[in-house]
Amino acid sequence: MDKDRIVVVGGYGAVGSIVCRELGHRFPGKVYAAGRSLERAEQLSRETEGRVLPMQLDISRPVDPKLLEGVKLVVMCLDQKDVSFVRTCLLSGAHYIDVSANISFQAQVEALQKEAERGGATAVMNVGLAPGVTNLLALEACRRLDRTEAIEITILLGLGDRHGKAALEWTVDNLGTRFEIIKKGRSETVGSFTDARLADFRGAIGRRSAYRFPFSDQRSLPSTLGVPDISTRLCLDPAFITAFLAGFRKLGLHRLLRLKPLRAAAIACFGRVHLGSERFAVQVEAVGEKDGRMAAAVYRLQGRRQSELTAFCALDVSEAVCGSTMPAGVFSIEQLLDWKRMSRLSREELEVEIRS
Repeated sequence: MDKDRIVVVGGYGAVGSIVCRELGHRFPGKVYAAGRSLERAEQLSRETEGRVLPMQLDISRPVDPKLLEGVKLVVMCLDQKDVSFVRTCLLSGAHYIDVSANISFQAQVEALQKEAERGGATAVMNVGLAPGVTNLLALEACRRLDRTEAIEITILLGLGDRHGKAALEWTVDNLGTRFEIIKKGRSETVGSFTDARLADFRGAIGRRSAYRFPFSDQRSLPSTLGVPDISTRLCLDPAFITAFLAGFRKLGLHRLLRLKPLRAAAIACFGRVHLGSERFAVQVEAVGEKDGRMAAAVYRLQGRRQSELTAFCALDVSEAVCGSTMPAGVFSIEQLLDWKRMSRLSREELEVEIRS
């Protein structure tokens, strides 16, 4: 059987539905919107006049490898607790793209290198806005310098935007987590919403206080770019929500979110209350040396509806994986692609600043 099918898991969600619709135009009848709700998948199929087909799939349970026969690519738009489904994909020879920002999950997928090689499959991690766009801009910033000592990444997300349930759950679950970063070449454990740093996004956004958050670009970039000090911080629009969450964390109230009813209420609150705007912003600042002098390369990107940009990144990677031969194994996005090769993302207007 020819491998020509594309399965988008979470294909009727905020990001997945965009991916399905776009791929459905290019590969009509070959794209499947997969998830636990067959009803929602069927609705999307009707809305696309059958260009996207429905598939009922529950990745929290063991998946029969036969279900992946004829599947060339799986695009994962949901968070996962373990790598069982990823392993099944890779061993079946299905290429795999993941939009997850989870550091610990990425580490588990990286351990599947042998499975990917055995199945002849390519797995691309860190696909989306953050990580994803952040990784690609970090690569561009490093290329502007002769030597890079540190990279500071700052992300602003507007709460007026539509955020998928998986993204909201991941954010709430990580408000009080501790995670590892690489600082001066050594592993260091830090806490979410600690260690504030002032970032200047310029324009209407201006200066914002941002706090550490466990985006997975902090795990991949020290290795792939050879940079010994990388940090990623998050702030939200409106600014008072960022300050509230930092205070919430400082007082230890994040522990209350371990209680399931309070966790569910927090996720519902973020999902229903649309404060602030739909805008997002990314700033990547690489600091190092250029022509024998200390220098910095700063890349800024601003826009609206981060779900769309996340989907565009996934689409660019999907088309690259389907349209060319890539090496088997598990890779971070910046190991296989760069900004110029991303047909949709490269249309976005970047602000570039070089300081020395």
